[in-house]
Amino acid sequence: MRTATRLQKHLAVAIFKGSLPKVIVVAVLLAIGASPQLLAQRAECGTANCAATVKVVDSKPTEKPNQIVTTETPDVVQVQTSRPPKQVEKPSEFERYVEESLGYALPLFGRKLFADPPSTFAPLTEVPAPAEYVIGPGDELVIRGWGQVQIEARVTVDRSGQVFLPKVGAISVAGVHYADLRRHLQASVQRVFHDFELEVSLGQLRSMQIFVVGQARQAGTYTVSSLSTAVTAAFATGGPSPQGSLRKIEVRRGGATITTLDLYEFLLKGDKSHDVALLPGDVIYIPPVGQMVAISGSVNTPGIYELLPGTTLSDAVELAGGLTATADDERVSVERIEEHRTRRVFEVAPSVAEPRFVLENGDVVRVLAISKVIEDAVTLRGNVARPGRYRWHPRMRIQDLIPNREFLLTPEYWSHKNALVREGVGESKNAEERTLTELKQNAPPLNWEYAAVERSDPERLNSEVLPFNLGGAIDGDSEANLLLKAGDVVTIFSERDIQVSNAKRTKLVRLEGEFAAPGVYRAEPGETLRALVGRVGLTPDSYLFGAEFTRESTRMQQQQGLDRLISEMENGIQEIHTQRADANDGAAVQEREAQEARRGLVARVKSLRASGRIVLALPPAAHDVREIPEIVLEDGDRFVVPHTPATVSVTGEVFNQGAFLFNRNLKVRDYLRDAGGGTRNADASRIFVLRADGTVVSRQHEGGRFDGLPVYAGDTIISPVRLEKGNFMRGLRDWSQVISQFALGAAAIKVLE
Repeated sequence: MRTATRLQKHLAVAIFKGSLPKVIVVAVLLAIGASPQLLAQRAECGTANCAATVKVVDSKPTEKPNQIVTTETPDVVQVQTSRPPKQVEKPSEFERYVEESLGYALPLFGRKLFADPPSTFAPLTEVPAPAEYVIGPGDELVIRGWGQVQIEARVTVDRSGQVFLPKVGAISVAGVHYADLRRHLQASVQRVFHDFELEVSLGQLRSMQIFVVGQARQAGTYTVSSLSTAVTAAFATGGPSPQGSLRKIEVRRGGATITTLDLYEFLLKGDKSHDVALLPGDVIYIPPVGQMVAISGSVNTPGIYELLPGTTLSDAVELAGGLTATADDERVSVERIEEHRTRRVFEVAPSVAEPRFVLENGDVVRVLAISKVIEDAVTLRGNVARPGRYRWHPRMRIQDLIPNREFLLTPEYWSHKNALVREGVGESKNAEERTLTELKQNAPPLNWEYAAVERSDPERLNSEVLPFNLGGAIDGDSEANLLLKAGDVVTIFSERDIQVSNAKRTKLVRLEGEFAAPGVYRAEPGETLRALVGRVGLTPDSYLFGAEFTRESTRMQQQQGLDRLISEMENGIQEIHTQRADANDGAAVQEREAQEARRGLVARVKSLRASGRIVLALPPAAHDVREIPEIVLEDGDRFVVPHTPATVSVTGEVFNQGAFLFNRNLKVRDYLRDAGGGTRNADASRIFVLRADGTVVSRQHEGGRFDGLPVYAGDTIISPVRLEKGNFMRGLRDWSQVISQFALGAAAIKVLE
């Protein structure tokens, strides 16, 4: 392999000296991995006149320095088969040591800027030249003149430092600053012509070779732009390796060191005062890394830093961006390796005790954060308006922290109250539609019987909980109004946080419909529906028989039963599908249609929701509050009393669905007759009446007496569709039972239709 590489280098030199025929040139270029662009370039310029620099970059990743073959001409030819892949650098020994010491890794400061390898080593060509740029051999000048003489030329400075202009001759330009170039050329042309204007700009700038050696990430020979400086070259060539120094990069010229770069000055302060413009043949030497320390904890830029000799702890903290707002400037831990044998820990204060504490190689610095303990404060939290920390003072009690009950009203309460004012008198619709849950969220019920003080004992390192009666403490009860200590945490609970007894629980009940003052009412402990309705009062047009009383706990139970029914229906569909899978073609088509109908029915049943209605079993003629049963109210109960209806509804499989005027003398058969009787799809044996009070009366249970049953105002007579027999309909053929059991009410009628 080494012999092949040496052969490639000798062949490349011979090629670009023009000592080989063109056919051999092309063959050898292909052999050493030249690109098609390079082949085209050589074909255009020939073999004898195009001297250039060739860089051969193997497509396989390698850790060897870049191998470059050069001639004395400034032209650049690059041969690169692929971009070198990004290599993941292994952490250095000190990085691993820091991770073992701290429990987490720290980055090497500044290395992220050199993390990505350069995509190309070609010199920059589009960078504008500064005014102090010195013209030299290889620079291209673009010259335009008009007037007595017409000039349009792109000329290159030759090795003697001259350019040649037709009708003018040779003009020496080497060593002229770009800012003076126009005047210099104009003076030369004026020796031949007069009355003209001249403009000049730079075209392709010359390139040059430099060397990057030492502890570099990619050491080797590079062709760079003549505008390059030491800093730009350091970045363009990949910078130092993890073992290389960022603080003592040397630029050597002619055997002497002309400048030493400290990239920390540039990265932290933007200082480029020691940067220099590079010249051909310059060497950038990256020495081994110097003294390394790790700075962690409460600093703005934790990391591993390279320090100059004599750097103090305060200086190192400044390198790391200084202390954070939560840093304890009197507690800094320094872990040190002594005599390359043992490890020792110091505690120093960089700002007070030992500002001149000098760090040593391998130190691991931890800047500790301030204590989380808040002095002379008590904390109020929980269901309160303004939770937070409050200043503690001697003899402070609960009543000093919570002076009155309004102090516990949350901001949501006042926002809700202000919103009601903004809505105005004539915009109460939204308020009526609010659920009890929303109202309770705006005014969450407090647990007046129980609150707690959490107190920590710093000597025993334990804590205790002191319960107290919140209402008593605010009212000044000496037993409940506890004496507070610094550091106490007072927690106020709501009834949702800790469940209180049913008698003491806040209960909001909604009364709607024919009430003297419908709205949301707070039920007293143990208060019944009869007592609350009596307290509010009914209107003369109230229809107690059709009143609807719903409860959330009941609704949840009913919904669970409905969900089980839906599951049985889905299982029934699957059983029927399995049983009839082998049907012939004609039967299969009918079965698919029937299966779709079954799935549609299940989908409609899924849309139903249990109402949570509780049947009160009031007599049809009920009109007195004393006839309402004594039901103890629960939070969230809803009682709707409609006005007395004037109609009876007939729906389902009848010819004339609709509402008919109520007549106390008409029976079930009469209303069915008025509706035109049942259709051919009607299941006459399962007709039922959904009473206004939520009860169900069916022909299946009443038998022959069903047709002569009385009908009351607000009742609905339902003629269900005839349903197929089989497992799918198990428990479903009696729709009256389904509607009654799950309190589906009128919502289920749409499903039947």
